[in-house]
Amino acid sequence: MSDKETTGGIGSRKDSHLALCAERDVEHHRSTLLDQVHLLHDSLPELAIADVDLSVELFGRRLQAPIMISGMTGGTDSGRELNRAMATAAQKFGLAMGVGSQRAMLVRPDAADTFRVREVAPDILLFANLGCVQARDAGVERVAELVESIHADAICIHLNPAQELVQDEGDRDFRGCLDAIAKLVDELHVPTIVKETGCGLSPATLTRLAAVGAEWVDTSGAGGTTWTGIEAMRGGARQQSLGEALREWGIPTAASVAYARRAGFRVIASGGIRSGLDVARAIALGADAAGLALPFLRAFAAGGTTEVLNTTAALVESLRSIAMLVGAASVAALRKAPRVLGPELRAWLD
Repeated sequence: MSDKETTGGIGSRKDSHLALCAERDVEHHRSTLLDQVHLLHDSLPELAIADVDLSVELFGRRLQAPIMISGMTGGTDSGRELNRAMATAAQKFGLAMGVGSQRAMLVRPDAADTFRVREVAPDILLFANLGCVQARDAGVERVAELVESIHADAICIHLNPAQELVQDEGDRDFRGCLDAIAKLVDELHVPTIVKETGCGLSPATLTRLAAVGAEWVDTSGAGGTTWTGIEAMRGGARQQSLGEALREWGIPTAASVAYARRAGFRVIASGGIRSGLDVARAIALGADAAGLALPFLRAFAAGGTTEVLNTTAALVESLRSIAMLVGAASVAALRKAPRVLGPELRAWLD
């Protein structure tokens, strides 16, 4: 960790990220290509809406819908408030949730309080979160302590080289990260999910991950929040220039989901998931669940926990309605729903 990376420095950056995401244009201007997945309407579904069962079992916990509130923050007072609001929604609607990067806890262990949500969400599937470089440097035992400190069920090890290269204070050495993932997969007492952060996972990366025994990935493809673009908004001249140059960098979410499924991974689809239709499209491509962050953050900024609950209810209702309209009474049936893929996505997959 750089000498610049004090708890205060990390916290200031995290709060800056949240403010920019809540208020500015932080999304890719390119498509996720999920709009290239066309689900066929069934005018005779022979279902009642109450017949549609969206529940799935992941990591030993039963979810009421295949939706994850993706990790956003922690380490600051505002992060604590946001995490507890998201956890409240996850508990009420039976969803999964991830916390933001626990890097701050490596500097100041008492920052754990800003990540702890079990008081309001005792039953949710909860993911810890740490960058791969920090996991490499900290070692398996320290990573296990981060998981245990918030009573998480699994950990997301995030990959963000593009964002780090843009940050003036970011990491520059990514050697040994694959070996670190291999050790976590082999030795950690909870499952390890390898997660991108807005640039997607390529077939070559997936091949290397499969070779070290990784089984789960979170795609976080291009088309949603652009972290290189966000860094351009908050840095000096060099950071602005490189961040703008890399603003649209990455593999579209739909392509990344399909690549991961082809490679035999269990998949959380994320990166620009914005609606129940996007969740359904991702599942039709083979995802086990889908993750969202920005819609929940903006709901919280607009109306606190109440608006987060409203947003969650609308999301689940729309996914249930779409499942019915393709004649799918379950998530397994939705995965097999008839679909047509558009030419741009086919070009990526071919």
